[in-house]
Amino acid sequence: MSFFAALREDVATARAHDPAARSNAEIFLAYSGLHAVWSYRLAHRLWVRGIRLPARLLSQFTRFLTGIEIHPGATIGRRLFIDHGMGVVIGETAVLGDDVMLYHGVTLGGKGRHGVKPGDKRHPTLEDGVTVGAGAQVLGDIVIGAWSTIGANAVMGKDAPPHSLIIGVPAHIRPLRPETMDAARGVHDWVI
Repeated sequence: MSFFAALREDVATARAHDPAARSNAEIFLAYSGLHAVWSYRLAHRLWVRGIRLPARLLSQFTRFLTGIEIHPGATIGRRLFIDHGMGVVIGETAVLGDDVMLYHGVTLGGKGRHGVKPGDKRHPTLEDGVTVGAGAQVLGDIVIGAWSTIGANAVMGKDAPPHSLIIGVPAHIRPLRPETMDAARGVHDWVI
């Protein structure tokens, strides 16, 4: 995908997810979640080429500007949308599929250093279409199945199958009911 096609896709994704979006120009100029994702893409390119210090410095500068910290070593699919974004943290070994949506205050983090060696996967994997509500903490090398929803302020530390509703502290997993699905987009029609 070309650079400009990716920008257009990101703006369209923001427009689809945010009913408050008034224009493409507003999204392009004022959405810190998009700015953080765009900066991540550049930092990630540097990171995978072994240019680690400049990649980290760029990610920290972006954190200063946007309040969103995305480690350049993370693997992120297409159409990530970070709504509001302040306080979002995405760890180094996190993997995000396509069409993931994160609200403000989300942490995709590790559980600690005990028994962890350099190079180990220690952050979560969010498969395609996962939505994570405001303030949720998703911790450790776990997999959240496709099209699952994690409720606001949930604390999740175990795997969840696809199409799960994950709520509470500690989080409880419940299957999503098919009647809540928006068949056209594969997402659930409710607010977190």
